[in-house]
Amino acid sequence: MDSITQILLGAAVTAAIAPPGHRRAALLAGAALGTLPDLDVLPIALLTDNPVERMTWHRGATHSLLVLPLIAWAIWAWFRSRAGRVAQAPRRWFWAMQLALLTHPLLDAFTVYGTQLLWPLPVRPVMWSSIFIIDPLYTVWLLLACAVACWAGPRRVAGQALAAGLALSSLYLAASLGAKAVVEREASRSLAWQGLADAPRFSVPMPFNILLWRVVAMTPDGFVEGERSLVADHGSMAFRRYRSDVDALRDVQALPAVRELTWFNHGFMKAERREGQLVLSDLRMGAEPDYTFRFAVAMGGPDGWREIHPGQVEWPWEARQRLVGVWQRIWREPASPGAATGSAAAPRR
Repeated sequence: MDSITQILLGAAVTAAIAPPGHRRAALLAGAALGTLPDLDVLPIALLTDNPVERMTWHRGATHSLLVLPLIAWAIWAWFRSRAGRVAQAPRRWFWAMQLALLTHPLLDAFTVYGTQLLWPLPVRPVMWSSIFIIDPLYTVWLLLACAVACWAGPRRVAGQALAAGLALSSLYLAASLGAKAVVEREASRSLAWQGLADAPRFSVPMPFNILLWRVVAMTPDGFVEGERSLVADHGSMAFRRYRSDVDALRDVQALPAVRELTWFNHGFMKAERREGQLVLSDLRMGAEPDYTFRFAVAMGGPDGWREIHPGQVEWPWEARQRLVGVWQRIWREPASPGAATGSAAAPRR
């Protein structure tokens, strides 16, 4: 999730557990703890200039459920030795610090980016992908709770506000899982009619909401993409077919950068040739033809593909126009499956 949300979640959790008299200090401490795991970007930036490594190393060691309890314990032990607030209520502060750190990667796992919850075990990153990386309807309850707690301090209403804020934000997460289940049920039916019942797939909410979802399924020659509005859509999902240079991707699959990306994004990639280079796009973040993460991994030549130092590739796209389209799509079903850009793949009955 975005940094502001993680700061607010850490602050709310810590202030809810710490003694009432320590509540304002707990808000600050929790805010710091809530953002601590994401500071891994600083050492990563110093250790490598490889954009693939910078992507795949993020949300690794500092997001591991096997590592963070030890970090939380070390922080707690140091502050307890200083004979301050932590020493006055060591048990409460121990659990406040533990949960402030552990809730960070757990919330991240609800996004599609990928969180290595069991690092250093060789387990693929978790991506429950039920909430967009920024979602105001999740964050607003934490913001209100922290504001009331900061104003009320040790008073009882502060504790009540924190409990309510954490409960409402958690209910929103639960609602996102329910929405995802509905979308995936409809997607499964439509994909089965197209002979893609067993195709690798993922679903992810579109920006800033859990009412409009995007579903992608891989095919032998590329992938299909479709949207589902829980408000406007009825009947079967329509999918658009897109091609990927699967032969080129197969030729470079042994390259370290390609192996790392395949492991990290579960193989949800599009390969295309651009200015003599092979560019791999992460299909999970963005929508055709615009993606957040694109990497040039090889250069074409008479003897085939040659490995190059990976480079992150960007080309312009109209983000503002996309967001307007997302908002309109939530409330309005397209007139026909072919109304969207791309080749429509209508269900076969």
